[in-house]
Amino acid sequence: MENLPAVVSPYGAYAGLGLHIHDLTIRGHHGETLIAADAAEGALRILGDGRTYRVSRLGRMYALSALGRPDEALRIGEELVADTGPSTGPRTTDAKILADTARMLIQVGRMDEGLHYVARAMAMLDVVPRKSLRYFSAMASLADAAREAELFELAEVAMLQAINAFEEPNDIYRSGAELQYAEFLLEWALRLEQVQREEEAAVILGKSVTILTYWSDRGTDAPIGEALLALGYAKQGRLTAAQELVDEHLMPMRAGGHNHETRALHMAHGLVLRAAGDLRAARREFLAGDELCVLPAQRLNFQFELAVTAAMQSPGEASSTMLGALHAHIRMLWQLRLDRRTMLHQSYKRVELEAARKSADRQATSDALTGLGNRRMFDSRMSSMSGAGALLLIDVDRFKAINDEFSHGVGDRVLGEIAAVLRAHCRHDEVAIRFGGDEFALFLSTGELESRQVAERIRQVILSRDWSTIAPGLRVTLSMGLATCRPGETGDDLYTRADANLYAAKRGGRNRLAAAA
Repeated sequence: MENLPAVVSPYGAYAGLGLHIHDLTIRGHHGETLIAADAAEGALRILGDGRTYRVSRLGRMYALSALGRPDEALRIGEELVADTGPSTGPRTTDAKILADTARMLIQVGRMDEGLHYVARAMAMLDVVPRKSLRYFSAMASLADAAREAELFELAEVAMLQAINAFEEPNDIYRSGAELQYAEFLLEWALRLEQVQREEEAAVILGKSVTILTYWSDRGTDAPIGEALLALGYAKQGRLTAAQELVDEHLMPMRAGGHNHETRALHMAHGLVLRAAGDLRAARREFLAGDELCVLPAQRLNFQFELAVTAAMQSPGEASSTMLGALHAHIRMLWQLRLDRRTMLHQSYKRVELEAARKSADRQATSDALTGLGNRRMFDSRMSSMSGAGALLLIDVDRFKAINDEFSHGVGDRVLGEIAAVLRAHCRHDEVAIRFGGDEFALFLSTGELESRQVAERIRQVILSRDWSTIAPGLRVTLSMGLATCRPGETGDDLYTRADANLYAAKRGGRNRLAAAA
Protein backbone atom coordinates (compact mmCIF):
# COMPACT_ATOMS: atom_id res chain seq x y z
CA MET A 1 0.00 0.00 0.00
CA GLU A 2 2.85 2.38 0.68
CA ASN A 3 3.79 2.28 -3.03
CA LEU A 4 0.45 3.73 -4.15
CA PRO A 5 0.92 6.90 -6.24
CA ALA A 6 -0.29 10.11 -4.60
CA VAL A 7 -1.00 13.27 -6.59
CA VAL A 8 -0.17 16.50 -4.78
CA SER A 9 -3.39 18.41 -4.14
CA PRO A 10 -4.63 21.08 -1.72
CA TYR A 11 -7.45 18.69 -0.84
CA GLY A 12 -5.18 15.81 0.15
CA ALA A 13 -3.04 13.18 -1.56
CA TYR A 14 -6.02 11.06 -2.61
CA ALA A 15 -8.34 13.93 -3.48
CA GLY A 16 -10.21 11.94 -6.13
CA LEU A 17 -11.96 9.90 -3.46
CA GLY A 18 -13.26 12.99 -1.68
CA LEU A 19 -14.20 14.87 -4.84
CA HIS A 20 -16.19 11.87 -6.11
CA ILE A 21 -18.24 11.97 -2.91
CA HIS A 22 -18.64 15.73 -3.24
CA ASP A 23 -19.84 15.35 -6.85
CA LEU A 24 -22.45 12.76 -5.84
CA THR A 25 -23.74 15.14 -3.17
CA ILE A 26 -23.97 18.06 -5.60
CA ARG A 27 -26.02 15.94 -7.99
CA GLY A 28 -28.37 14.86 -5.20
CA HIS A 29 -27.40 11.17 -5.13
CA HIS A 30 -27.44 11.05 -1.34
CA GLY A 31 -27.77 7.30 -0.84
CA GLU A 32 -24.80 6.72 -3.16
CA THR A 33 -22.89 9.40 -1.25
CA LEU A 34 -23.17 7.44 2.01
CA ILE A 35 -22.04 4.22 0.31
CA ALA A 36 -19.05 5.98 -1.28
CA ALA A 37 -18.15 7.64 2.03
CA ASP A 38 -18.26 4.28 3.82
CA ALA A 39 -15.81 2.87 1.29
CA ALA A 40 -13.51 5.91 1.23
CA GLU A 41 -13.12 6.85 4.88
CA GLY A 42 -11.58 3.62 6.08
CA ALA A 43 -9.04 3.72 3.26
CA LEU A 44 -8.24 7.38 3.89
CA ARG A 45 -7.54 6.67 7.57
CA ILE A 46 -5.09 3.93 6.58
CA LEU A 47 -3.47 6.17 3.98
CA GLY A 48 -3.17 9.01 6.49
CA ASP A 49 -4.81 11.56 4.17
CA GLY A 50 -6.57 13.73 6.75
CA ARG A 51 -7.61 16.49 4.35
CA THR A 52 -9.44 14.21 1.93
CA TYR A 53 -10.97 12.43 4.91
CA ARG A 54 -12.49 15.78 5.95
CA VAL A 55 -13.91 16.26 2.43
CA SER A 56 -15.52 12.83 2.66
CA ARG A 57 -16.99 13.59 6.08
CA LEU A 58 -18.44 16.83 4.72
CA GLY A 59 -20.09 14.91 1.88
CA ARG A 60 -21.53 12.47 4.38
CA MET A 61 -22.88 15.36 6.44
CA TYR A 62 -24.63 16.83 3.39
CA ALA A 63 -26.19 13.49 2.52
CA LEU A 64 -27.42 12.84 6.06
CA SER A 65 -28.98 16.29 6.18
CA ALA A 66 -30.73 15.82 2.83
CA LEU A 67 -32.00 12.41 3.96
CA GLY A 68 -33.63 13.93 7.04
CA ARG A 69 -31.05 12.91 9.64
CA PRO A 70 -29.93 16.33 10.97
CA ASP A 71 -28.78 15.08 14.38
CA GLU A 72 -26.31 12.67 12.80
CA ALA A 73 -25.18 15.38 10.39
CA LEU A 74 -24.64 17.82 13.27
CA ARG A 75 -22.44 15.34 15.15
CA ILE A 76 -20.14 15.16 12.13
CA GLY A 77 -20.10 18.94 11.84
CA GLU A 78 -19.15 19.46 15.47
CA GLU A 79 -16.43 16.82 15.13
CA LEU A 80 -14.98 18.65 12.13
CA VAL A 81 -15.21 22.10 13.77
CA ALA A 82 -13.31 20.78 16.78
CA ASP A 83 -10.57 19.59 14.43
CA THR A 84 -10.10 22.85 12.51
CA GLY A 85 -6.84 24.76 12.83
CA PRO A 86 -3.72 25.93 10.98
CA SER A 87 -2.45 22.39 10.37
CA THR A 88 -5.68 20.84 9.11
CA GLY A 89 -6.17 22.64 5.81
CA PRO A 90 -7.01 25.89 4.02
CA ARG A 91 -9.04 28.59 5.79
CA THR A 92 -11.72 28.30 3.11
CA THR A 93 -12.26 24.68 4.12
CA ASP A 94 -12.53 25.71 7.77
CA ALA A 95 -15.09 28.36 6.76
CA LYS A 96 -17.07 25.76 4.84
CA ILE A 97 -17.12 23.45 7.85
CA LEU A 98 -18.34 26.29 10.07
CA ALA A 99 -21.09 27.20 7.59
CA ASP A 100 -22.22 23.61 7.13
CA THR A 101 -22.34 23.08 10.88
CA ALA A 102 -24.21 26.37 11.29
CA ARG A 103 -26.90 25.02 8.99
CA MET A 104 -27.21 21.89 11.10
CA LEU A 105 -27.43 23.94 14.30
CA ILE A 106 -30.17 26.12 12.81
CA GLN A 107 -32.05 23.03 11.63
CA VAL A 108 -32.16 21.57 15.13
CA GLY A 109 -33.23 24.90 16.68
CA ARG A 110 -29.93 26.16 18.08
CA MET A 111 -30.29 29.49 16.28
CA ASP A 112 -27.87 31.62 18.39
CA GLU A 113 -25.00 29.17 17.96
CA GLY A 114 -25.80 28.73 14.28
CA LEU A 115 -25.71 32.45 13.55
CA HIS A 116 -22.45 32.80 15.46
CA TYR A 117 -20.92 30.10 13.25
CA VAL A 118 -22.27 31.93 10.19
CA ALA A 119 -20.54 35.12 11.39
CA ARG A 120 -17.25 33.26 11.89
CA ALA A 121 -17.47 31.79 8.39
CA MET A 122 -18.24 35.22 6.89
CA ALA A 123 -15.21 36.75 8.62
CA MET A 124 -12.92 34.02 7.25
CA LEU A 125 -14.27 34.32 3.71
CA ASP A 126 -13.81 38.10 3.69
CA VAL A 127 -10.03 37.66 3.42
CA VAL A 128 -9.43 34.64 1.15
CA PRO A 129 -8.86 34.39 -2.64
CA ARG A 130 -12.17 34.35 -4.52
CA LYS A 131 -11.49 32.40 -7.71
CA SER A 132 -11.18 28.78 -6.64
CA LEU A 133 -13.12 25.59 -6.10
CA ARG A 134 -12.62 25.89 -2.35
CA TYR A 135 -14.08 29.40 -2.30
CA PHE A 136 -17.07 28.30 -4.37
CA SER A 137 -17.76 25.40 -2.03
CA ALA A 138 -17.45 27.53 1.12
CA MET A 139 -19.70 30.30 -0.23
CA ALA A 140 -22.31 27.75 -1.30
CA SER A 141 -22.30 26.38 2.25
CA LEU A 142 -22.64 29.89 3.67
CA ALA A 143 -25.62 30.48 1.40
CA ASP A 144 -27.22 27.24 2.62
CA ALA A 145 -26.81 28.29 6.25
CA ALA A 146 -28.30 31.73 5.56
CA ARG A 147 -31.17 30.10 3.68
CA GLU A 148 -31.86 27.81 6.62
CA ALA A 149 -32.33 30.90 8.80
CA GLU A 150 -34.46 32.47 6.03
CA LEU A 151 -31.93 35.26 5.63
CA PHE A 152 -32.68 35.21 1.93
CA GLU A 153 -30.83 38.41 1.03
CA LEU A 154 -27.55 37.16 2.51
CA ALA A 155 -28.09 33.78 0.88
CA GLU A 156 -28.49 35.40 -2.54
CA VAL A 157 -25.29 37.43 -2.16
CA ALA A 158 -23.36 34.33 -1.08
CA MET A 159 -24.75 32.19 -3.91
CA LEU A 160 -23.90 34.75 -6.57
CA GLN A 161 -20.36 35.01 -5.22
CA ALA A 162 -20.10 31.22 -5.32
CA ILE A 163 -21.34 31.09 -8.90
CA ASN A 164 -18.92 33.84 -9.96
CA ALA A 165 -15.99 31.82 -8.63
CA PHE A 166 -16.09 29.91 -11.94
CA GLU A 167 -15.88 31.15 -15.48
CA GLU A 168 -17.05 28.13 -17.47
CA PRO A 169 -20.85 27.77 -17.69
CA ASN A 170 -20.68 23.98 -18.18
CA ASP A 171 -18.50 23.30 -15.17
CA ILE A 172 -20.11 20.72 -12.89
CA TYR A 173 -19.54 22.88 -9.82
CA ARG A 174 -21.06 25.92 -11.45
CA SER A 175 -24.10 23.87 -12.46
CA GLY A 176 -24.36 22.57 -8.90
CA ALA A 177 -24.17 26.10 -7.53
CA GLU A 178 -26.79 27.40 -9.94
CA LEU A 179 -29.18 24.54 -9.10
CA GLN A 180 -28.67 25.31 -5.41
CA TYR A 181 -29.36 28.97 -6.18
CA ALA A 182 -32.52 28.03 -8.08
CA GLU A 183 -33.78 25.93 -5.16
CA PHE A 184 -33.16 28.77 -2.75
CA LEU A 185 -35.01 31.21 -5.04
CA LEU A 186 -37.96 28.83 -5.22
CA GLU A 187 -38.11 28.60 -1.42
CA TRP A 188 -37.94 32.40 -1.21
CA ALA A 189 -40.79 32.72 -3.73
CA LEU A 190 -42.93 30.26 -1.75
CA ARG A 191 -42.46 32.26 1.42
CA LEU A 192 -43.22 35.56 -0.30
CA GLU A 193 -46.42 34.05 -1.69
CA GLN A 194 -47.39 32.93 1.81
CA VAL A 195 -46.97 36.45 3.21
CA GLN A 196 -49.07 37.74 0.30
CA ARG A 197 -46.31 39.50 -1.62
CA GLU A 198 -47.33 37.85 -4.88
CA GLU A 199 -45.63 40.22 -7.34
CA GLU A 200 -42.21 39.77 -5.72
CA ALA A 201 -42.83 36.03 -5.54
CA ALA A 202 -43.58 35.86 -9.26
CA VAL A 203 -40.36 37.67 -10.20
CA ILE A 204 -38.17 35.44 -8.04
CA LEU A 205 -40.00 32.31 -9.20
CA GLY A 206 -39.32 33.32 -12.79
CA LYS A 207 -35.57 33.60 -12.09
CA SER A 208 -35.61 30.13 -10.53
CA VAL A 209 -37.43 28.49 -13.43
CA THR A 210 -35.11 30.14 -15.96
CA ILE A 211 -32.04 28.64 -14.24
CA LEU A 212 -33.65 25.21 -13.83
CA THR A 213 -34.74 25.14 -17.48
CA TYR A 214 -31.25 26.10 -18.65
CA TRP A 215 -29.59 23.16 -16.92
CA SER A 216 -32.40 20.72 -17.69
CA ASP A 217 -32.06 21.50 -21.41
CA ARG A 218 -28.36 20.61 -21.16
CA GLY A 219 -29.09 17.18 -19.71
CA THR A 220 -27.47 17.86 -16.34
CA ASP A 221 -27.60 14.73 -14.16
CA ALA A 222 -29.38 16.30 -11.17
CA PRO A 223 -32.64 14.70 -10.01
CA ILE A 224 -33.35 17.62 -7.69
CA GLY A 225 -33.26 20.00 -10.67
CA GLU A 226 -36.04 18.11 -12.45
CA ALA A 227 -38.15 17.93 -9.28
CA LEU A 228 -37.76 21.65 -8.61
CA LEU A 229 -38.58 22.46 -12.23
CA ALA A 230 -41.85 20.53 -11.91
CA LEU A 231 -42.74 22.60 -8.84
CA GLY A 232 -41.73 25.84 -10.56
CA TYR A 233 -43.86 25.04 -13.59
CA ALA A 234 -46.83 24.18 -11.36
CA LYS A 235 -46.53 27.48 -9.48
CA GLN A 236 -46.41 29.35 -12.80
CA GLY A 237 -49.53 27.56 -14.03
CA ARG A 238 -47.68 25.57 -16.69
CA LEU A 239 -49.60 22.48 -15.70
CA THR A 240 -48.93 20.18 -18.65
CA ALA A 241 -45.16 20.62 -18.40
CA ALA A 242 -45.32 20.09 -14.64
CA GLN A 243 -47.41 16.92 -14.99
CA GLU A 244 -44.97 15.46 -17.55
CA LEU A 245 -42.09 15.82 -15.10
CA VAL A 246 -44.17 14.39 -12.26
CA ASP A 247 -45.12 11.36 -14.36
CA GLU A 248 -41.50 10.78 -15.30
CA HIS A 249 -39.87 11.21 -11.90
CA LEU A 250 -42.26 10.86 -8.94
CA MET A 251 -42.53 7.08 -8.65
CA PRO A 252 -38.81 6.35 -9.34
CA MET A 253 -37.77 9.02 -6.85
CA ARG A 254 -40.13 7.73 -4.17
CA ALA A 255 -39.10 4.12 -4.77
CA GLY A 256 -35.45 5.11 -4.55
CA GLY A 257 -35.91 6.87 -1.22
CA HIS A 258 -35.04 10.31 -2.60
CA ASN A 259 -37.22 12.17 -0.13
CA HIS A 260 -35.90 15.64 -0.95
CA GLU A 261 -36.86 15.33 -4.60
CA THR A 262 -40.07 13.42 -3.85
CA ARG A 263 -41.36 16.23 -1.59
CA ALA A 264 -41.08 18.75 -4.43
CA LEU A 265 -42.77 16.38 -6.88
CA HIS A 266 -45.68 15.69 -4.51
CA MET A 267 -46.24 19.41 -4.10
CA ALA A 268 -46.09 19.94 -7.87
CA HIS A 269 -48.58 17.12 -8.42
CA GLY A 270 -50.90 18.50 -5.76
CA LEU A 271 -50.86 21.95 -7.39
CA VAL A 272 -51.67 20.46 -10.80
CA LEU A 273 -54.55 18.41 -9.39
CA ARG A 274 -55.92 21.38 -7.45
CA ALA A 275 -55.85 23.57 -10.55
CA ALA A 276 -57.81 20.84 -12.37
CA GLY A 277 -60.44 20.87 -9.62
CA ASP A 278 -59.57 17.49 -8.09
CA LEU A 279 -59.26 18.83 -4.55
CA ARG A 280 -59.40 15.46 -2.79
CA ALA A 281 -56.54 14.06 -4.87
CA ALA A 282 -54.59 17.31 -4.40
CA ARG A 283 -54.99 17.02 -0.63
CA ARG A 284 -53.71 13.44 -0.82
CA GLU A 285 -50.55 14.58 -2.62
CA PHE A 286 -49.90 17.39 -0.13
CA LEU A 287 -50.30 14.96 2.77
CA ALA A 288 -47.92 12.52 1.10
CA GLY A 289 -45.31 15.27 0.79
CA ASP A 290 -45.92 16.43 4.35
CA GLU A 291 -45.14 12.92 5.62
CA LEU A 292 -41.64 13.23 4.13
CA CYS A 293 -40.85 16.55 5.82
CA VAL A 294 -38.17 16.67 8.50
CA LEU A 295 -37.83 20.42 9.04
CA PRO A 296 -40.42 22.99 10.20
CA ALA A 297 -39.91 25.17 7.11
CA GLN A 298 -40.63 22.22 4.82
CA ARG A 299 -43.75 21.29 6.76
CA LEU A 300 -44.99 24.89 6.75
CA ASN A 301 -45.04 24.89 2.94
CA PHE A 302 -47.31 21.84 2.85
CA GLN A 303 -49.50 23.11 5.67
CA PHE A 304 -50.07 26.28 3.68
CA GLU A 305 -51.11 24.37 0.55
CA LEU A 306 -53.36 22.11 2.65
CA ALA A 307 -55.04 25.17 4.20
CA VAL A 308 -55.64 26.73 0.78
CA THR A 309 -57.08 23.44 -0.47
CA ALA A 310 -59.33 23.11 2.60
CA ALA A 311 -60.65 26.64 2.03
CA MET A 312 -61.51 25.67 -1.53
CA GLN A 313 -63.12 22.38 -0.47
CA SER A 314 -65.24 23.89 2.28
CA PRO A 315 -65.64 27.62 1.68
CA GLY A 316 -66.99 29.50 4.63
CA GLU A 317 -66.09 31.36 7.76
CA ALA A 318 -64.30 28.48 9.49
CA SER A 319 -61.91 27.71 6.64
CA SER A 320 -61.31 31.41 5.96
CA THR A 321 -60.49 31.96 9.64
CA MET A 322 -58.07 29.02 9.61
CA LEU A 323 -56.32 30.28 6.48
CA GLY A 324 -56.16 33.81 7.91
CA ALA A 325 -54.62 32.52 11.12
CA LEU A 326 -52.00 30.63 9.12
CA HIS A 327 -51.20 33.77 7.10
CA ALA A 328 -50.77 35.70 10.35
CA HIS A 329 -48.48 33.01 11.77
CA ILE A 330 -46.32 33.03 8.67
CA ARG A 331 -46.12 36.85 8.70
CA MET A 332 -44.95 36.68 12.32
CA LEU A 333 -42.25 34.17 11.35
CA TRP A 334 -41.28 36.47 8.49
CA GLN A 335 -40.80 39.34 10.94
CA LEU A 336 -38.51 37.16 13.07
CA ARG A 337 -36.04 37.38 10.20
CA LEU A 338 -35.34 40.95 11.25
CA ASP A 339 -34.33 39.73 14.71
CA ARG A 340 -32.03 37.15 13.14
CA ARG A 341 -30.42 39.80 10.95
CA THR A 342 -29.71 41.85 14.06
CA MET A 343 -28.34 38.78 15.88
CA LEU A 344 -26.06 37.99 12.93
CA HIS A 345 -24.80 41.58 12.77
CA GLN A 346 -23.98 41.50 16.48
CA SER A 347 -22.24 38.13 16.15
CA TYR A 348 -20.18 39.41 13.24
CA LYS A 349 -19.07 42.42 15.29
CA ARG A 350 -18.06 40.10 18.13
CA VAL A 351 -16.07 37.94 15.73
CA GLU A 352 -14.31 41.04 14.36
CA LEU A 353 -13.42 42.23 17.85
CA GLU A 354 -12.14 38.79 18.82
CA ALA A 355 -10.05 38.63 15.64
CA ALA A 356 -8.58 42.06 16.38
CA ARG A 357 -7.72 40.98 19.92
CA LYS A 358 -6.07 37.78 18.69
CA SER A 359 -4.15 39.74 16.07
CA ALA A 360 -2.86 42.10 18.75
CA ASP A 361 -1.90 39.12 20.91
CA ARG A 362 -0.09 37.49 17.99
CA GLN A 363 1.82 40.67 17.24
CA ALA A 364 2.86 40.94 20.88
CA THR A 365 4.06 37.33 20.93
CA SER A 366 5.41 36.98 17.37
CA ASP A 367 8.88 37.39 15.96
CA ALA A 368 8.81 40.11 13.31
CA LEU A 369 11.31 38.41 10.95
CA THR A 370 10.01 34.82 10.89
CA GLY A 371 6.42 35.05 12.16
CA LEU A 372 7.17 32.39 14.78
CA GLY A 373 6.55 32.92 18.47
CA ASN A 374 9.00 35.21 20.27
CA ARG A 375 10.72 35.18 23.65
CA ARG A 376 7.53 36.36 25.36
CA MET A 377 5.61 33.36 24.00
CA PHE A 378 8.53 31.09 24.93
CA ASP A 379 8.42 32.26 28.55
CA SER A 380 4.65 31.83 28.64
CA ARG A 381 4.86 28.25 27.35
CA MET A 382 7.66 27.38 29.73
CA SER A 383 5.65 28.58 32.70
CA SER A 384 2.71 26.37 31.70
CA MET A 385 4.57 23.10 31.10
CA SER A 386 2.71 20.34 32.92
CA GLY A 387 4.86 17.23 32.80
CA ALA A 388 3.95 16.21 29.22
CA GLY A 389 5.53 16.70 25.82
CA ALA A 390 9.06 17.72 24.92
CA LEU A 391 11.25 20.76 24.31
CA LEU A 392 13.59 20.92 21.31
CA LEU A 393 16.23 23.68 21.27
CA ILE A 394 17.89 24.49 17.95
CA ASP A 395 20.91 26.57 16.96
CA VAL A 396 22.05 27.36 13.40
CA ASP A 397 25.62 26.16 13.11
CA ARG A 398 28.18 28.95 12.58
CA PHE A 399 25.47 31.49 11.80
CA LYS A 400 27.82 34.46 12.40
CA ALA A 401 30.05 33.15 9.64
CA ILE A 402 27.05 33.00 7.27
CA ASN A 403 26.28 36.65 7.98
CA ASP A 404 29.93 37.66 7.60
CA GLU A 405 30.55 35.71 4.38
CA PHE A 406 27.22 36.07 2.58
CA SER A 407 25.58 39.18 4.16
CA HIS A 408 22.93 39.74 6.78
CA GLY A 409 20.27 39.64 4.06
CA VAL A 410 21.21 36.05 3.27
CA GLY A 411 21.25 35.29 6.99
CA ASP A 412 17.71 36.60 7.33
CA ARG A 413 16.57 34.40 4.42
CA VAL A 414 18.16 31.38 6.09
CA LEU A 415 16.26 32.11 9.30
CA GLY A 416 13.03 32.48 7.33
CA GLU A 417 13.56 29.13 5.57
CA ILE A 418 14.26 27.37 8.88
CA ALA A 419 11.17 28.95 10.41
CA ALA A 420 9.03 27.60 7.54
CA VAL A 421 10.38 24.09 8.09
CA LEU A 422 9.70 24.27 11.84
CA ARG A 423 6.18 25.58 11.24
CA ALA A 424 5.47 22.74 8.79
CA HIS A 425 6.42 20.18 11.45
CA CYS A 426 4.09 21.62 14.10
CA ARG A 427 0.80 19.98 14.91
CA HIS A 428 -2.10 22.28 15.81
CA ASP A 429 -1.24 22.13 19.53
CA GLU A 430 2.52 22.62 19.06
CA VAL A 431 4.48 25.88 18.88
CA ALA A 432 7.67 26.98 17.13
CA ILE A 433 9.68 29.86 18.65
CA ARG A 434 12.54 32.12 17.63
CA PHE A 435 13.75 33.59 20.87
CA GLY A 436 16.95 35.29 19.81
CA GLY A 437 19.42 35.54 16.92
CA ASP A 438 19.82 32.06 15.44
CA GLU A 439 18.18 30.29 18.38
CA PHE A 440 14.90 28.41 17.93
CA ALA A 441 12.73 26.22 20.10
CA LEU A 442 9.96 23.74 19.34
CA PHE A 443 7.39 22.69 21.93
CA LEU A 444 6.29 19.17 20.97
CA SER A 445 3.29 17.27 22.29
CA THR A 446 4.81 13.83 21.70
CA GLY A 447 6.90 11.37 23.72
CA GLU A 448 10.65 10.87 23.45
CA LEU A 449 10.73 8.46 20.49
CA GLU A 450 8.43 10.46 18.26
CA SER A 451 10.07 13.74 19.31
CA ARG A 452 13.44 12.33 18.24
CA GLN A 453 11.92 11.37 14.88
CA VAL A 454 10.49 14.85 14.38
CA ALA A 455 13.84 16.47 15.27
CA GLU A 456 15.76 14.19 12.89
CA ARG A 457 13.35 14.92 10.06
CA ILE A 458 13.85 18.66 10.57
CA ARG A 459 17.64 18.28 10.67
CA GLN A 460 17.63 16.18 7.48
CA VAL A 461 15.36 18.63 5.63
CA ILE A 462 17.71 21.52 6.43
CA LEU A 463 20.82 19.45 5.59
CA SER A 464 19.51 18.26 2.21
CA ARG A 465 18.08 21.59 1.05
CA ASP A 466 19.83 23.17 -1.96
CA TRP A 467 20.99 26.37 -0.27
CA SER A 468 22.90 27.46 -3.36
CA THR A 469 19.63 28.87 -4.71
CA ILE A 470 19.99 31.57 -2.05
CA ALA A 471 23.77 32.03 -2.33
CA PRO A 472 26.37 29.90 -4.19
CA GLY A 473 28.44 27.89 -1.72
CA LEU A 474 25.98 28.38 1.17
CA ARG A 475 25.55 25.38 3.49
CA VAL A 476 23.32 25.29 6.55
CA THR A 477 23.15 22.72 9.34
CA LEU A 478 21.51 22.59 12.77
CA SER A 479 22.55 21.53 16.25
CA MET A 480 19.70 20.31 18.47
CA GLY A 481 19.09 19.51 22.10
CA LEU A 482 15.97 17.53 23.07
CA ALA A 483 14.51 16.94 26.53
CA THR A 484 11.24 15.14 27.29
CA CYS A 485 9.12 16.29 30.22
CA ARG A 486 9.27 14.29 33.41
CA PRO A 487 6.38 14.09 35.90
CA GLY A 488 6.51 16.99 38.35
CA GLU A 489 9.36 18.71 36.50
CA THR A 490 9.38 22.51 36.24
CA GLY A 491 9.86 24.39 32.99
CA ASP A 492 13.24 25.66 34.21
CA ASP A 493 14.46 22.09 34.83
CA LEU A 494 13.26 20.99 31.39
CA TYR A 495 15.04 23.92 29.75
CA THR A 496 18.26 23.18 31.64
CA ARG A 497 18.32 19.58 30.35
CA ALA A 498 17.47 20.58 26.76
CA ASP A 499 20.13 23.30 26.84
CA ALA A 500 22.72 20.86 28.14
CA ASN A 501 21.91 18.50 25.30
CA LEU A 502 22.21 21.35 22.78
CA TYR A 503 25.72 22.14 23.96
CA ALA A 504 26.55 18.43 23.86
CA ALA A 505 25.49 18.41 20.19
CA LYS A 506 27.77 21.38 19.48
CA ARG A 507 30.71 19.85 21.32
CA GLY A 508 30.13 16.62 19.44
CA GLY A 509 30.76 18.28 16.07
CA ARG A 510 27.48 20.11 15.30
CA ASN A 511 24.87 19.03 12.72
CA ARG A 512 23.40 16.54 15.13
CA LEU A 513 20.74 15.87 17.76
CA ALA A 514 21.59 15.17 21.40
CA ALA A 515 18.94 13.85 23.79
CA ALA A 516 20.84 11.83 26.36
CA ALA A 517 20.50 13.85 29.57
